[in-house]
Amino acid sequence: MFQIKIVKINKPAEVNLILGQSHFIKSVEDIYEVLVSQVPGIKFGLAFVESSGACKIRVEGTDPELKNLAQDNALEIGAGHSFIIFLRNAYPINVLNAIKAVPEVCSIYCATANPVEVVVADTDTGRGILGVIDGLKPKGIEKQEDISWRHDFLRKIGYKL
Repeated sequence: MFQIKIVKINKPAEVNLILGQSHFIKSVEDIYEVLVSQVPGIKFGLAFVESSGACKIRVEGTDPELKNLAQDNALEIGAGHSFIIFLRNAYPINVLNAIKAVPEVCSIYCATANPVEVVVADTDTGRGILGVIDGLKPKGIEKQEDISWRHDFLRKIGYKL
């Protein structure tokens, strides 16, 4: 028997997150090292849900508020070997490929600043992530003014010339 539960990620609107799955307690240190080496001055909180042994939520980071946010959301999700990272002074695009290259990282569910809901299955043994709901439903097809806005926005934030 199992139950499906929806866990809403609690975070400020301007904070980005990365939600993924890993497989080893060493993930905490390795992901930490990747983050601080990719973006000087990065502010982040990282929590890893250990699913064997002591079954603790392991927490690291460079920002106390984001560390608390990561631990609280990881506890609420409670899915074994999942990890969640909250970012400031960086975007997921700045660190995502390096995180994917960490040997312990199995998959990334989402990387976003959008509102996120995590779909979890809860069994007698544990809990696992089935998927995520990232953002809102579409409101239509992009038009020329939307394309212009997108191009301008990417240049404003420094991602295009």
